[in-house]
Amino acid sequence: MELPFGTISITQDSRRLIDQALDSGRVSNGKYVRQFEEDFASLTGTKEAVALSSGTDADALALAVLYDFGAERGDEIIIPALSFVATGNSVLQAGFTPVFVDVERNTLNIDPALIENKITQRTRAIMPVHLMGKPAEMDTINEIAKRHGLFVIEDAAEAHGAVYKGRNVGTIGDMAAYSLYLAHIITTIEGGVVTTDREDFADVLRSLRCHGRACKCKVCVVNTSSGYCKKRFAQGRDIRFIFERIGYSCKMNEIEAAVGIGSLRMYDRIIGKRRHNLITMTERLAEFDEYITTIHEEEYETMGPHALPMIVREDAPFCRDELTDYLDKNGIDTRDLFASMPTQCPGFSFLGHKLGEFPQAEYIGDNGLHIGVHQNLSDDHIDYFIDMVAKFIRRRT
Repeated sequence: MELPFGTISITQDSRRLIDQALDSGRVSNGKYVRQFEEDFASLTGTKEAVALSSGTDADALALAVLYDFGAERGDEIIIPALSFVATGNSVLQAGFTPVFVDVERNTLNIDPALIENKITQRTRAIMPVHLMGKPAEMDTINEIAKRHGLFVIEDAAEAHGAVYKGRNVGTIGDMAAYSLYLAHIITTIEGGVVTTDREDFADVLRSLRCHGRACKCKVCVVNTSSGYCKKRFAQGRDIRFIFERIGYSCKMNEIEAAVGIGSLRMYDRIIGKRRHNLITMTERLAEFDEYITTIHEEEYETMGPHALPMIVREDAPFCRDELTDYLDKNGIDTRDLFASMPTQCPGFSFLGHKLGEFPQAEYIGDNGLHIGVHQNLSDDHIDYFIDMVAKFIRRRT
């Protein structure tokens, strides 16, 4: 039996929309992108959603919005030390300085007790990550941000469907950035989206995704229907060639949006199956708690069923790499549970951090792994996974 890490479901609805887009000859950002944005905003419960070409772009553009609201290049953004490297990359790509905070091992998320000591006069935002779909401690984070006049941008890349104290993740900060990568719950193959309740933020996002141009209407009549735009020459020259800010080129296209629309229409079925798999795996993994730990769902939250994280304990008679090698040899696809960006990712070495500064993130980076919980896995797959873990542990104890 094989357990691949991820899967993608391209529905018949998506195939029909893709064919229509191809037949129309209009495959760049257009009406299907707008439909996807409307559907995604409705699902998350926000007023605005701006679709982009990747989750990393979603992080970077959400940060770049801050330049219109007082931030300056080189200002500081507080982020957890442990995350997929896109979190740190996006801060640098947006022209800011990442300030890292260690995480809690039992949640994988930024330790809120350590945030305030990292705030300086140049801090502009906190960007917590809901890692593996586990909601960060948003009440405390928002309280800190309010005291210091900071923005809060949720990195919700893996947190589709997560709920924190009755509020959907993605609606708790000023903005939220999602990934729509093919292994995620909602997918456009490659893609990202930023959600917000602020129309002014959304306007800037639409400008940023297209080189910073002044043209940033929610519905573009030129892109969606080749219609006449009365705003085009209202400023005395073509608005599409007036560039108000330093921008990016990261629009979503119609083909990707068509896949996303189909994914959203399957959302309840997909997330229901993935939640069943995640909760079942979490409960059954408790049998091995002496050697392997994982995150757990608190009564006030719903975890987004992105993947099953596992951390090998200090006194286990085996290491993470031995476990992953065994699982991989038996058809169970694994991924490392990321790394401490400032001290375990060589690309960040220029920032001058030293190994030992972020002990929890570093421990997870050395000892953590995760496997898929996607909708194509059955109870038989879960039985097989648990059986393989049990066999491995029996051999090592």
